[in-house]
Amino acid sequence: MCPIWRLLVLLSLLSLPSALHKQPWRALAKAHMDSKPALARIIAQGLMKYNAEGRIQNIRLMDSLNASGQMAPGMVGWLIGSMSLQHQQESSANITNIQLDYSGIQMSFHKERFSANILFEFDIDLRLPFNNKIVKTHVCMNLVVEFWLEKDEFGRRDLVIGDCHVEPSSIYMTVLTEDISPKMKHFLHNFRGTLAKVIPNPVESQVCPLIGEILRQLDVKLMKSLMEQAVAHKFNQL
Repeated sequence: MCPIWRLLVLLSLLSLPSALHKQPWRALAKAHMDSKPALARIIAQGLMKYNAEGRIQNIRLMDSLNASGQMAPGMVGWLIGSMSLQHQQESSANITNIQLDYSGIQMSFHKERFSANILFEFDIDLRLPFNNKIVKTHVCMNLVVEFWLEKDEFGRRDLVIGDCHVEPSSIYMTVLTEDISPKMKHFLHNFRGTLAKVIPNPVESQVCPLIGEILRQLDVKLMKSLMEQAVAHKFNQL
């Protein structure tokens, strides 16, 4: 990297709002110099700083399931018929052990459009009153965000954040708990399909705004340089 871009990198990092550089600005600086695409590392550091994992773990999954219209009021009631309010309140679906593959963020590009592919993995602990036992499942999914630099009528470049979504085909759930009752197996069979329809929206609502905030804090000239670096890195791997 030539001296002028080293200066631009440092100036950009120093100008970032305090919310982003209170502690990890040195990590962000290192990300610019890393052999991996700097843009992917910056996204990773930003997601860590903004605690994306904690935000996903705090998703009220049971509320999302019940409010989605995919199930009748009371998720367990949908499975086993009428159920008292007390039993419905005893049910839970909690996200635990969330892991974002920060080091594995994949950058791809087509013409002047870029996309970042981020892998999420987490467990869901299901507790149902008819079973009185926590059943643990493991879920994987990929989130993809598109962005590019677009010229206005005066020739100035602006960052545009495009589609940001969980790839439906990437959602995969496995059951970790053994010795499951037939009733629970029936529930999990239906739960797997319902989860694929419900989980993308709350995950997107937590992560996509963070990625947009991270990218918009970068200077446009610096962003252009980082995009060019990502392209060069891709060709060097061929």
